[in-house]
Amino acid sequence: MSKVAPLDVAIIGGGFAGIGTAIRLKQKGITDFAIFERDTRVGGTWRDNTYPGAACDIPSRLYSYSFAPNPDWSHTYSGSAEILGYVESMVEEFGLRNHFRFAHTVTNLQFDEEAGLWTVTFEGRKPKVFARSVVVASGPLANASLPNIKGIDTYEGHKVHSAKWDHDYDFTGKKVAVVGTGASAVQIVPELVKQAESVKVFQRTAGWVLPRVNRRTNSVSKMLYRQFPVTESLARQAWFWGHESVALGVVWNTPLTRVVETVGKAHLRAQVKDPWLRRQLTPDFRAGCKRLLMTSDYYPALQKDNCKLITWPIATLSPKGIRTVEGIEHQFDCIVFATGFDVSKTGTPIPIVGRHGRVLSDEWSKGAYAYKSVAVSGYPNLYLTFGPNSGPGHSSALVYMEAQIDYITDAVRTVLDKNLTMLDVRRDVQDRYNADIQRRLESTTWNSGCQSWYLTEDGFNATMFPGFATQYANQLRKLDLSDFVLAKDSTKAGRRPSDRAAVS
Repeated sequence: MSKVAPLDVAIIGGGFAGIGTAIRLKQKGITDFAIFERDTRVGGTWRDNTYPGAACDIPSRLYSYSFAPNPDWSHTYSGSAEILGYVESMVEEFGLRNHFRFAHTVTNLQFDEEAGLWTVTFEGRKPKVFARSVVVASGPLANASLPNIKGIDTYEGHKVHSAKWDHDYDFTGKKVAVVGTGASAVQIVPELVKQAESVKVFQRTAGWVLPRVNRRTNSVSKMLYRQFPVTESLARQAWFWGHESVALGVVWNTPLTRVVETVGKAHLRAQVKDPWLRRQLTPDFRAGCKRLLMTSDYYPALQKDNCKLITWPIATLSPKGIRTVEGIEHQFDCIVFATGFDVSKTGTPIPIVGRHGRVLSDEWSKGAYAYKSVAVSGYPNLYLTFGPNSGPGHSSALVYMEAQIDYITDAVRTVLDKNLTMLDVRRDVQDRYNADIQRRLESTTWNSGCQSWYLTEDGFNATMFPGFATQYANQLRKLDLSDFVLAKDSTKAGRRPSDRAAVS
């Protein structure tokens, strides 16, 4: 059997997180890595989400890496195609193309403690890959599936999920249902009403909607950003601190929460004149408890002659459409499910086996946790991007992700420089950290009583970070080795594990 040299780093996922990690690894002189991507193209969620109207609700200056600025954003808020273009440009600019291994779906990660290596197993592919460190950069918005609604398999019409858009289907003249009123739905509905004969929107819970002004970036600004990069950096900082101040109104229930709610209600009154429709669209929970929706197009779309809001709960799907609890059956040519993603608040997206055969999905069965969202005790040299309790309620996910990436690449560099077989976070340190996180979450809006995808069924919050983005980033500025158990064996570090240990 031929020997397979281990990689220094295996990166799982070729979206924003995986590409950002690869860039920072190269900038720190680490080039022996591979990015394993299950698709045949880069881009992650922005490759997959191509539904009509798909866009980011965070300003582009902030929804980009500080180490890879883009002076050419066309608008304040960019659409999915432009964001995907930015992702692809980073791959070319930083020479990452040769590091990609496309069509590689990871099915198992297993740690061999004696060798100090992770074994990476792929669906339908041999040989396995061995790596000294692994970065799971698959992201929380990677897996989408149809919701668990009674009768969904009996429906005979066309079904579309927002994250798996069917561009071959012609909505012209069709009767369409949209199930869901979250961030994707409020972007899809305004586009569908332009094309379909009729659109019915099935709402379970009204959300807080704030206006979004999407200005075009003029050529003078682009030239200024390009010739004087410090101006773009200052613009990014201005957006950062503006969003940071919003935390006072949406992370905690404060007087500023009333300000946010006042803006939302004023936006609703300005755009919706019918008192009954306004009542149906008024949330019954504090702003911030669920994700804020940023759109100036959704309310006008709901009031088009060919659009109707349905607030009766869905009882079941039928062969011809949707039956609501009061007994009415609504018939459709197509149902669009804008119902979000399978976020791993419990369990793991792929099997991960750590020290002494421990299985991470078992340990996360009641709720995911990690040390600073990045590392889990018992799983040495394994790192997560956008892991448990790193979700922002008020700022850009990339601000949080960038802090994680720098921390992770410092850890990887430490393993290599010190020739370690194991860099494993201490359990007591991890437990204290998470006890503090859960204590702080108790006073946040997310734990104030509403149901959201942030929480498990029993109310455990494995998703959000209870504080400012600056607080989150500051805790990751330094890799403190006293938080970890280190193991070094110069005779075994980097050795290929036994065939027995590599079998999943």
